Amino acid sequence: NEDDVRVRIPITNTGKRAGEEVVQLYVHDINPAIERPEQELKGFSKVSLAPNETKVVEFHLNKRSFSYWSEKENNWKAKQGNFEIRAGSSSRDIRSHLVYKR
Repeated sequence: NEDDVRVRIPITNTGKRAGEEVVQLYVHDINPAIERPEQELKGFSKVSLAPNETKVVEFHLNKRSFSYWSEKENNWKAKQGNFEIRAGSSSRDIRSHLVYKR
């Protein structure tokens, strides 16, 4: 499906001890049709890593991931446009991003 987006994020433990990290994935509508939050949480994953270990976290986004609720139409609505997909350990600690055009 053309509305399906797969996001793969490699996570590496650069420390000398085993640890855990929570990866959060957000979507930001660059030119929203209505007032929307700055970014919307679309997924998260907790990863356990040994020292120097790398794992890939995968997220699946679909049409609904880019949609907003239209009170006028009483339904979800997905517009065409540019979205920024952001990943980080929290909403305030975004570590990578990319622009997706749908």
